[in-house]
Amino acid sequence: MIRRTDLRDTPAGTSRAQYRALLPRAPFDVEAAVAVVRPIVDDVRHRGADAVLDATERFDQVRRDTLAVTADEISAALESLAPDVREALEESISRLRTTCEAELESDVVTEVAPGARVERRIVPVGRVGLYVPGGLAPLVSSVIMNTVPAQVAGVRSLALATPPQREFGGAPHPTVLAACALLGVEEVYAVGGAQAIAMFAYGAGPCEPVDLVTGPGNIYVVAAKRLVQSVTGIDSEAGPTEIAILADETADPAFVAADLISQAEHDPLAAAVLVTPSTALAEAVDAELARQVPSAKHDERIGIALTSEQSATVLVRDVEQGLDVVNAYAAEHLEIHTADAAAVAARVENAGAVFVGSWAPVSLGDYTAGSNHVLPTAGCACHSSGLSVRSFCKSMQVVTYDEAALREVGPKVVVLAEAEDLPSHGAAVSVRLDTPEGSLS
Repeated sequence: MIRRTDLRDTPAGTSRAQYRALLPRAPFDVEAAVAVVRPIVDDVRHRGADAVLDATERFDQVRRDTLAVTADEISAALESLAPDVREALEESISRLRTTCEAELESDVVTEVAPGARVERRIVPVGRVGLYVPGGLAPLVSSVIMNTVPAQVAGVRSLALATPPQREFGGAPHPTVLAACALLGVEEVYAVGGAQAIAMFAYGAGPCEPVDLVTGPGNIYVVAAKRLVQSVTGIDSEAGPTEIAILADETADPAFVAADLISQAEHDPLAAAVLVTPSTALAEAVDAELARQVPSAKHDERIGIALTSEQSATVLVRDVEQGLDVVNAYAAEHLEIHTADAAAVAARVENAGAVFVGSWAPVSLGDYTAGSNHVLPTAGCACHSSGLSVRSFCKSMQVVTYDEAALREVGPKVVVLAEAEDLPSHGAAVSVRLDTPEGSLS
């Protein structure tokens, strides 16, 4: 079912760039999608709420009277929520809040010299738009993953957008709304796709513009994010989900196959990559895939994802080469199923999230591990991080110098300003140095 790529004869010293060229990856042409969504984004910028409502009718086959979801719709969704689902959501919220609170950074004050102080002040973003997709699946977990770190960071104003659903009378999925109620998110919009991102960026109807947009979405959401970056911040341009598994002969093939299937379930473009030095394991995983996939609810999309060009079993000489391969691949999710998995995981440099050992599947991270599942894709883990409380904060430097401190270092400022041929920079210091000491105190 899943094709094979044999890298066992690849020369020692093969670079990460060379490995990347040999490894499977989903095609993801954001530029082509930009051309599609640009008219939608421009229309929202010029016509506001009417353009959003028109686009919603066109793409979601729903015509609502208003963009906003009412408080009654949100509270009714919570009242109808199954008790076991509520309990699971509350556990997920609690665990993620615990890790976010531990990761929240504090202000740092540095005394660089007597009377000379530089403070790095942590300031939350003022207003954030949270996007929760609802296409192939109602991603209620994304409500939690976006909202909890923003709340812990201290963001004062949160708005959430998620697509309307025809089967629920044009309202968003009730489980998504129930999660909003549990988290106290009151400003919710029944808007999806590129029009939601444009609404956040430019404002539309009751939705005021935001300073930052976060959350996963399809390629058209990604393209809209790219278009509005000059107006608002974004978290990332996330592509289709992906899992890589580094496994040796000690791995359980049933576990490995189930985990590959779990991420393939997301999308026909999802990537599932097994990296192993064991041909016996590769064959056993193939057999498990053949057994498990037909019984899966979403077997059709899983089958497409596993047999497409972005998925493969990659054969390597040993775990050492396997580490080189997975560090080059820089997966969104990386599982380690090897002997001494913790030691192997400690040598991973590039991954959105690493899951260590047989008892930490990616699905755990999708919901209740306490980690965040909004992660860099398409190899971006080599330079970017997943969503966290830090994503919703910015650092601001506050510089405080007294007169004596400026007089002590001021001549060096003048020298450097002259070296850059910016004499007026130096003059802004010299005018102070020429003032009699203590005259302004």
